[in-house]
Amino acid sequence: MSATLDVIEEEEKGHVAHTKSAETQGLPGKMRRPIKVTVMGAGSGFTPTLVRDILQIPGEQGGTIALVDIDGDRLGTMQKLIQKVMDTQKKTNWTVEASTDRTQVLAGSDYIICCMEVSGTANVRFDNDIPLKYGVSQCIGDTIGPGGLFKSLRTIPVWLEILQDAERFCPQAMVLNYTNPMSMMCLAAGRTSFLPVVGLCHSVQGTGHLLAGRAEIPYDEMVWECAGINHLAWFTTLEHQGKDLYPKLMELANRDVYTTGDGREDSDIIRKDMMLHFGAFITESSGHLSEYLPYYRKRQDLIDRYTRSGYDGTTSFYADNWPTWRKNADATRLKMLSGEESIEHSRSWEYGSWIIESREKDVPHRIHGNVLNSFGDGGGTLITNLPADGIVEVSCMVDANGINPTRYGSLPPQMAALCASNMWMYDLGATAAIERSKEAAIHALLLDPLCAAVCSPREIQEMTLEMFEAEAEYLPGFK
Repeated sequence: MSATLDVIEEEEKGHVAHTKSAETQGLPGKMRRPIKVTVMGAGSGFTPTLVRDILQIPGEQGGTIALVDIDGDRLGTMQKLIQKVMDTQKKTNWTVEASTDRTQVLAGSDYIICCMEVSGTANVRFDNDIPLKYGVSQCIGDTIGPGGLFKSLRTIPVWLEILQDAERFCPQAMVLNYTNPMSMMCLAAGRTSFLPVVGLCHSVQGTGHLLAGRAEIPYDEMVWECAGINHLAWFTTLEHQGKDLYPKLMELANRDVYTTGDGREDSDIIRKDMMLHFGAFITESSGHLSEYLPYYRKRQDLIDRYTRSGYDGTTSFYADNWPTWRKNADATRLKMLSGEESIEHSRSWEYGSWIIESREKDVPHRIHGNVLNSFGDGGGTLITNLPADGIVEVSCMVDANGINPTRYGSLPPQMAALCASNMWMYDLGATAAIERSKEAAIHALLLDPLCAAVCSPREIQEMTLEMFEAEAEYLPGFK
């Protein structure tokens, strides 16, 4: 369970700048007690932001931050960094502890934050390069497709062991998952554990602010609804003072995607194109999104036409850059400890601290979370035209009762169909990880939209088995 999701470190400059204007006052009242928060994969790039957020909750009553990571060096650095943050903020009512053995610190945890990475550095090239040999071009490869599947096959077995330990040591804990592949992680948890698990992402918040900026209106004045699945949720309502914002956004997108000349913004082309053809804007970056669809990465001419640099769609972007990001993240933490770089940041829009604050103060607060689509004993669903046995991303109200998902209803059918195409792949991917089944893994990639657009069934089978052979050291027990 070595950390990390260091891609967040690369994005953090823009993220912090974007959140300086965000609401930081918090919710009214005091938290009712000291709490214990245990971070799994504490070497992750998420950890400093999430812990700083928790320490900035107004009315907090202190408690313990427990850090867990099997990489002792990174764990030690993070413990020192979090202690420095506490000292700088004069948080004498908080303590930090750390262990490479999670069973030594889980007891008494009220919240478990998961942001781990299992053997990613050893396999990032296999995840990317073997599929590329078969014509499957990936930009990120951590959510769906061959990269997302094999990330889940390495991660979910460890994830389920963590949940089993948590059931023994802290059965009252709420679990906040930040690890991708989000849907498969949460689905596997929902099928095997009684602990309350919610998957958290920042793509809804980030995209909401992005759209307000494009529409040239204050974010706080925008009325919106968003629902779907993680990284493929749709802003089905976008209004300002009773006026639909989509006509303006459509006009701008049509200019950017299909015309040339002054004023054209040559970025985020795939999301703009999808909005033009499907009717609503999607929550994840164009590079991520291009992997979840059968349209844009199946031929080189389409890749050239619709993708741009970096998170806008560069082939092998994550595989080529992640090792460097990881090294840079380690160097940055050492500079923070030495005082060469600031550790001061305003509270971010990551949902973790807001969930904790709302639950501990019993003050309702809205988030968008990844939860099981089915609810209640009557077989009801949150999004009625998506599979009941799946994970959806919907608006949730948080209070002392925990995460309370709200029922969205029916997505427009063309949007629901794209979400469902991903969900069936996730269904089999979660099964493959839980049962350690190579056959289910092959079936998952047979249903993957991009693989199916590029490869024959026989090629998908050969590619999957080749990846199993290359990553065998990190996939024990698969049959």
